[in-house]
Amino acid sequence: MTPLSLIERYRSVLPVDDATPVISLGEGSTPLLHAPRLSERHGVDLWLKWEGANPTGSYKDRGMTVAVSKAVEQGAEAIVCASTGNTAASAAAYGARAGLPVLVLVPEGAVAGAKLAQVRMLGARVLEASGTFDQTLTAVRSLAERGSHVLVNSLNPHRVAGQKTAVLEVVEELGGPPDALLLPYGGGGNTTAYATALGELGVSTTLVSVEAANRPQTLASAIRIADPVHASRVAETGARVLSASDDEIVDAWRELAEGEGVFCEPSSAAGFVAVRRGAVFGRVVVTLTGHGLKDVASADRFAPPVQRVAPDPDAIAEAAR
Repeated sequence: MTPLSLIERYRSVLPVDDATPVISLGEGSTPLLHAPRLSERHGVDLWLKWEGANPTGSYKDRGMTVAVSKAVEQGAEAIVCASTGNTAASAAAYGARAGLPVLVLVPEGAVAGAKLAQVRMLGARVLEASGTFDQTLTAVRSLAERGSHVLVNSLNPHRVAGQKTAVLEVVEELGGPPDALLLPYGGGGNTTAYATALGELGVSTTLVSVEAANRPQTLASAIRIADPVHASRVAETGARVLSASDDEIVDAWRELAEGEGVFCEPSSAAGFVAVRRGAVFGRVVVTLTGHGLKDVASADRFAPPVQRVAPDPDAIAEAAR
């Protein structure tokens, strides 16, 4: 039996109706994993919302299914986005699913190679521009205003509407709201989506968004955004914003992998920094926004080295001590 798509499951709280075609790849319903060892280590009841299990490996698919479905409903001929990687992959996949051309603009040298390969394989036209993410976003917004392409960045309200469903799933699976929700802070669209969901549910869960202390140069490429487009809206949500150094992000990233077996990309570990600092208490949910295979170059850089060993059992046993 085919599971319900995210749109079908949450149709009553999404901006869709019977005229909206459902463009889906089976997104949503991602695992909520209890983290017993890290819970004991850090003195909280820790849960991990594993968004890397979405079809393209990131949480972006939640919003993209809605944004592309609405674009098709409105008769779009093509879609466009600026991206540091994950939005591009999601747009490329859902555009391909819908049979729409996809144009992606990325900042030169700022996107993990694995993500670019994923986008290219999905058939999107990838253009690399000199300058920052913020400059690429300005450019594609101007293009979209001409009417030739539908913008599917998080400025598209349908993206935010879809992304709020992660919170609805968490509350359903836990049987009630957690004491705190923690997530990375790049452009801020996901923070506003989470705040929207909490408001609609009428709960007062603490929302903590963790950004890179050095936004323009952080190794966490998915949140390498100097001027977050949703900054004013994030401030309005009342979310606590914490800044994390790259060293803190890497330490959190490695602890999640080695401590609980969850391999996320570096930016996804940002929310866990707040747990490591002792900034939250009680039942805590950390959203891990993207899969570790999105950035294998960073994994190769920070993972323990491979050991060389002779092919005999004694040498193997000795090396493993």
